[in-house]
Amino acid sequence: MATDRPRNAVEDTEHVATTIGRYVLGEISLGKAAEHTGVTRWEMKEILQEAGVELRLGPRSMDDLEDEIDVALDLE
Repeated sequence: MATDRPRNAVEDTEHVATTIGRYVLGEISLGKAAEHTGVTRWEMKEILQEAGVELRLGPRSMDDLEDEIDVALDLE
């Protein structure tokens, strides 16, 4: 099936969808989801809200907290 959409756009969409799924399943935090998709936390929050995903704010475990700290330190 031919499409006008560039292949990398499809791959990016699949990557974002996979990241959203991992977030929904609780496998990754908001910060990690943002990191995986190459956007800011605020942009990822908007992406999740547009997808109808309920946000989990705040770390749920020490691993999540460490992930959030790593992402925050990378912003500097």
